[in-house]
Amino acid sequence: MQIIADLHIHSKYSRAVSQKMEILEIACWAKKKGIDLVATGDWTHPLWLREIKANLEEDGTGLLRLKRAAEVAHCRALRSPTKNFVAADRPSQTGANYVKQNFCGLPAPLFLLSTEISLIYSQAGKQRRIHNLVLAPSIAVAEKINQELMRKGANLASDGRPIIGLSAQELVELVLGIDENCLVIPAHIWTPWFSLFGSMSGFDSLDECFGKMSKYIYGIETGLSSSPEMNWRIKELDNRSILSFSDAHSGPKLGRETTVFQIKAQSAKRKAQNYNKKIKTFSYQDVALAIKNDPNGDFEVGYTLEFYPEEGKYHYTGHRHCQVRQSPEETKKLGRICPVCGKPLTVGVMHRVEQLAAQLLKTEDLRLKNDENGVRWISYQNRPPYVTLVPLLEILGEALESTPTSLKVQNEYENLTAKFEGEFGVLLKAKVDEIAKITGEKIAEGILRVRSGQVLIEPGYDGVFGKVKIWKEGKDGTEGKEGKEKKKRQLSLF
Repeated sequence: MQIIADLHIHSKYSRAVSQKMEILEIACWAKKKGIDLVATGDWTHPLWLREIKANLEEDGTGLLRLKRAAEVAHCRALRSPTKNFVAADRPSQTGANYVKQNFCGLPAPLFLLSTEISLIYSQAGKQRRIHNLVLAPSIAVAEKINQELMRKGANLASDGRPIIGLSAQELVELVLGIDENCLVIPAHIWTPWFSLFGSMSGFDSLDECFGKMSKYIYGIETGLSSSPEMNWRIKELDNRSILSFSDAHSGPKLGRETTVFQIKAQSAKRKAQNYNKKIKTFSYQDVALAIKNDPNGDFEVGYTLEFYPEEGKYHYTGHRHCQVRQSPEETKKLGRICPVCGKPLTVGVMHRVEQLAAQLLKTEDLRLKNDENGVRWISYQNRPPYVTLVPLLEILGEALESTPTSLKVQNEYENLTAKFEGEFGVLLKAKVDEIAKITGEKIAEGILRVRSGQVLIEPGYDGVFGKVKIWKEGKDGTEGKEGKEKKKRQLSLF
């Protein structure tokens, strides 16, 4: 059993977020992506918490599901018949049973109470700006945390991602003091301006940031500009879970990074021996124990699905106003001052990793393996492996020589995701020849290239997203005869 989870998103009540980001929008896009478990986001905001209560119900596992009325609306939004759906039709199921249950022929996503909190405070003579995810096991616990934050002067109605004047250590103390089952996870830990290791306002270590509470930090979120491989170089992350989530501000951005929880092989065997059945439920506690890497848990972090870190908008050092971009090697030679205007450059994630890395990964220790579908898996020692992908809308946009938001790209996206059980089904599992039959060889080839890592990327810097190219154009704008022959050989393998 595997659960694809995206536990960092935002609602319409956060700054710079689509006003469409409501519960049903999130549920619909989770279905299109193939996400089983999705964050509610923003439960510190009073209006959003009210919408969570109106549309979701707790199922006894620490997770939430759509209420009956919301389920019907969800089906209608996905253009699926609902005339036969009534309350009695829904079996009394919880957890993973409910994830896999189909209503109106469509998978229902589960929700987990997860929110992001921005901490701005001074420590050691420097202003710190640290973002953290807080996961809660119930609405009652979330409400108690909100009450305590307001008691300390926080204006939770100001934004879905509230700014609070507590230190990182104080936040962990507050949250765990209310319920020890809560989790605090440092968000996008390398972002220069708002993160644990951020070059502009962060710290050089977990202990420096969280003090005596650092032992309760069981996992970190990589962020779009770093990969697990980069984080494997940081010694104090050796015994912590490397997690990836989307930080989505709109429906299409859901799932651009996800973490997949899977049942442990020995746990399934133990359950089969003791109870003559396999585990059939999934709960908040399963998520928590997996992130904690607790040997008593039945689930573990199986792998992560990643954005290309070069495509992240802070991967390299640079200055966007002067269009200056530098690799770590160039920064070591040229320094951190913009050669055009003389102002400081924004130090990128790759350079920051080089600064803090206590260990080098030997090339021979990294394992790269393509599976039967051509997907390239990257692993290291006993760490969960990962796959790097390009969002399907971007692949379709380039293949169809259009934009991801164009009608023809959207129509092709709906066609493929409906046929192959969501975006992840298309990107990871669907046979390339089957994709070609439905949508043509160009798109099938693009998906194959992404699976095997055959892409070209201009790294992002100083708030500018990187640019991914799947096809390298010739002088006349075509691939040329050699490229076309290579494409035919690739597709013939599948």
